[in-house]
Amino acid sequence: MSKKPKVFIDGQEGTTGLQIYERLGKREDIQLLRIDPEKRKDPAERKKLLNTADLVFLCLPDAAAREAVDMIESETTRVIDASTAHRTAEGWIYGFPELNPGQRERIRTARRVANPGCHATGFISIVYPLVALGLLPRDAALSCFSLTGYSGGGKKMIAQYEGPHKTEAMCSPGIYSVLQNHKHLPEMQRVCGLERPPVFSPIVDDYYKGMATTVPLHMDQLQGVSTLHQVWRAMADYYGTDDGRRLVHVAGDPTDEEGGIEPDSKIYGGSMAGKDRMSLIVAGNDHQFTITALFDNLGKGASGAAVQNMNLMLGFPETTGLSL
Repeated sequence: MSKKPKVFIDGQEGTTGLQIYERLGKREDIQLLRIDPEKRKDPAERKKLLNTADLVFLCLPDAAAREAVDMIESETTRVIDASTAHRTAEGWIYGFPELNPGQRERIRTARRVANPGCHATGFISIVYPLVALGLLPRDAALSCFSLTGYSGGGKKMIAQYEGPHKTEAMCSPGIYSVLQNHKHLPEMQRVCGLERPPVFSPIVDDYYKGMATTVPLHMDQLQGVSTLHQVWRAMADYYGTDDGRRLVHVAGDPTDEEGGIEPDSKIYGGSMAGKDRMSLIVAGNDHQFTITALFDNLGKGASGAAVQNMNLMLGFPETTGLSL
């Protein structure tokens, strides 16, 4: 583009919208369109900006995101939706560039991109390669537990944890969506091509940000591999060698005597906080093992991924404005 592309954030007052706004406000390669605070709920003003922008971020509740898309009449306005509304919808590209070799190009040329959910990002980064490589059957009975900082619940949950009415129970981890109705389950199943959803246990804990999403597996659930090293090798080859610039990388060989995992090692949910990268850790033995995705729920799990997708769609270097 010869001119600076115009970008509008619809819903910049929420947690993800504010994060994107703060990231883009520092950049000189785009023109950030701003709505008058008094008109942010004015449909006419929003519609004008939605149709003026070259690219729009939707950081809205699901119903409002669908309404915003219906307001866009311009054929040149491209959309990144951070809500759940379009993640399994036809005509929308799933915004996880590392998903497979062709995904970056699909995002680069897309008019409509659905930004992944944070828990789904971790699960898919683990399970999709195993299915795509033919190692994990599509009908596998899977489980997953995913630890997140409380910022993953948005402004309401942040206020609960940081406000005067915080309860003693909230000082310990809390398992939620116990009815197996978490809103990320549909995309987790569909994107991975699974015949049934995993049994999913999301957990919120008393720290601000950072995620650890873990999928436990028995080796006999897989086909074509029989050792932990082979599993690690398959994942490492899928995502490529870490050159310090990759946004998804696989940590070192767990069976390496010098660089492997110590018996008393711990994996901490906040270890990638403040980064826009993801680290995948394979750990266990030749009979049973886990794969854990470590990342920031506000980074690769939300605003960092959204900016990465924007960079691709507008022709900027993919990691521009990201914290590696």
